[in-house]
Amino acid sequence: MSPPVFRFAPSPNGYLHLGHAYSALLNADRARETGGRLLLRIEDIDATRCRPEFEAAIFEDLAWLGIAWETPVRRQSEHPADYRAALEKLSALGLVYPSFESRAEITKLVAAREADSPWPRDPDGAPLYPGTASELAPAERERLIASGMPYALRLDMAAACRRVPALDWTEAGEGPDGERGQVIARPEAWGDVILARKETPTSYHLSVVVDDALQGVSEVVRGQDLFHATSVHRLLQVLLGLPAPAYRHHGLIRDEAGRKLSKSTRATGLRELRAGGAGPSDISRLVGLR
Repeated sequence: MSPPVFRFAPSPNGYLHLGHAYSALLNADRARETGGRLLLRIEDIDATRCRPEFEAAIFEDLAWLGIAWETPVRRQSEHPADYRAALEKLSALGLVYPSFESRAEITKLVAAREADSPWPRDPDGAPLYPGTASELAPAERERLIASGMPYALRLDMAAACRRVPALDWTEAGEGPDGERGQVIARPEAWGDVILARKETPTSYHLSVVVDDALQGVSEVVRGQDLFHATSVHRLLQVLLGLPAPAYRHHGLIRDEAGRKLSKSTRATGLRELRAGGAGPSDISRLVGLR
């Protein structure tokens, strides 16, 4: 029987904070307790925000915490063909379409619809896609793409859910509302999610399921802020014929106001804490692991 495989997958768009340390340490602890492997993945698809100095800082901070990972490290920016192959498979199923509205145009569409009644939001609070691009004729789509117009490639959620009418997963951790055990997946709550853009070969939702499958990740240990996104991930796994890892979501480290930490929260940044004299054992204590 193969050893379990875990992964810590930060984006190099800022410096790590206590919340990242908590998740990385939990993954390292689980790998050690189970005799498993720990992978580090750099999720650097967003070329406008990801920077080499942030990636270098990730390696430095994790090593300082005493965390060891296997090499080579997978960088998403180096594997666009993997995501393109997944997109092509979904497209062959008739489940992908381009939308051409800008963010500003989508905001206006939502405002117009909310003049009559509230427009539905996804679990993160963002409005569902309100446009009608899925109804465009193929020739019109091709014309707009050929004209150079920016576009996003979206999953036709209604069509996808008709193909996969029932989904669930076993939650080994806990969701934000105490969900445990068998959880019914509700991907429709996310609407027609973006899978890629003209200038970006993949989205988080698509790349995470492709990467986990290619890397043989068997247990995903991550924060509760991604609990509801698991519904989309389970749907994509079934559509693409990919194995599903076990999921273990953990609570978030929050600031004094109860807000989720961000990379701009310097008071909880690992580099700032280290500069102030904190050691690895202090970080473990601050996140409640020791």
